[in-house]
Amino acid sequence: MEQKQALSGRSKLSYGLGAVGKDMVYMLSASYVLYYFQDVMGVSALAMGTILLAARVFDAFNDPIMGVVVAKTRTRWGRFRPWLLIGTLTNAVILFLMFAAPPSLDGGGLIAYAAVTYILWGVTYTMMDIPYWSMIPAFTEGGRERESLTTLARSCAGVGSAIITIVTMLAVHALGSGGANAREVEILGFKWFSLIVAVLFVLCTVITCRNVRERSTVEMETVSVGRMFRALLQNDQAMAIVVAIVCVNGALYITSNLVLYFFKYDFGGTGWYNSYTLFSTFGGAVNILAMMLLYPLLRNGLHLSNTRIFHVSLAMAALGYAVLLVMTFTGMSNVFLLFVPAFFIYGSNGINAILTTVFLANTVDYGEIKNARRDESVIFSMQTFVVKLASGLAAFIASLCLQLNRLSNAAVSESDKLVDFSAAVSSGAKAGLRMTMTLIPIGMMVFSFFWFRKKYLLTDERVAELAAQVQALRGKEAGQ
Repeated sequence: MEQKQALSGRSKLSYGLGAVGKDMVYMLSASYVLYYFQDVMGVSALAMGTILLAARVFDAFNDPIMGVVVAKTRTRWGRFRPWLLIGTLTNAVILFLMFAAPPSLDGGGLIAYAAVTYILWGVTYTMMDIPYWSMIPAFTEGGRERESLTTLARSCAGVGSAIITIVTMLAVHALGSGGANAREVEILGFKWFSLIVAVLFVLCTVITCRNVRERSTVEMETVSVGRMFRALLQNDQAMAIVVAIVCVNGALYITSNLVLYFFKYDFGGTGWYNSYTLFSTFGGAVNILAMMLLYPLLRNGLHLSNTRIFHVSLAMAALGYAVLLVMTFTGMSNVFLLFVPAFFIYGSNGINAILTTVFLANTVDYGEIKNARRDESVIFSMQTFVVKLASGLAAFIASLCLQLNRLSNAAVSESDKLVDFSAAVSSGAKAGLRMTMTLIPIGMMVFSFFWFRKKYLLTDERVAELAAQVQALRGKEAGQ
């Protein structure tokens, strides 16, 4: 068997750089494709919502298929790197085409263009995302080295997402400054900004492929959709967590899809995108700090159980949405006041990002004792599946809100680059936007609270008992 050497710092940084580029692309698409096609290009919100929902559901089912393709690949360059490079190159091209829709297109032609480019974007992104995460065992030792690299990559992915969150609207308005009016500014801005992101994405992946070598022929376990559903139906605790994940993530995605519209059409002002950037930057920072500081404080400092912390996080989110709703009806115009609800909403999201992984891990031991089968890979594949499903449902709900309230760039008369869009939107449309982005998430949080409290039975004490039972079972098997 090939002897592995310690992973070099160069390899670690190169792998992390790949995550930066990968999540820059993902965040640009996830956060702005609805806004670009619906608000900038004029595709109906209902059409875009249907496209996003269908594409995300298809993408969720496509993941296991790509896993099988990668597992069966054998080349002189390894199993993972060829797909990583092919997926990146094709995805970068599709990303640029997606945000460079011909201005001459309209009606059915534009809807078809949006559908084809977005679906192709999802397929090509899966082509590189699956091998990126699956290749870790092929060039790392198990234990600390593998855990350290995974943590580094996840952190780098967060950096990539944060970069897009902070700079996108500022960059779009700067790069599109040659446009004759506000709409043309954003058409040009998104086109050139997506090109810059695509080029950076390719450069990051090339560095990863150049400096990260597959040093073993590990077997890659693949998971079918059918196997995921069978494991879910046979593990009631996994079902409890999956439902909670759909609700919690769905609530956040509804708000994240609509917050851009809130700043443009409700909060208002000619420099609305500056306020949006400040809000998003603060929220992203709170999200990261909640994972690094707030969760450890609640867990280790206050010695709360994970189930109690989850209850606290759901209450935090509901409180944040309630405060946000009240604030939006007070006529306030100071973006820094919005940092108060943002702290509770994004802080809750940071905590939940850790807890959902912990809870899913607990259900693995539970399933092994209950069903005499350890479905570790199946359970964690399910997390990606349901998160994508939640994002698709949330995008559809957000699109319905935009359709019903007639919120669109095309509905606003504009003659120059500096437009206060909020002045052209009715108070009823603003109220509909505010309630959709707050009341529906509150309802989802309340449902999650009572669902989780009734269905999830794996307390800290029960988890410790299960771990002991699994250890005893392993010892018994080893002695046979």
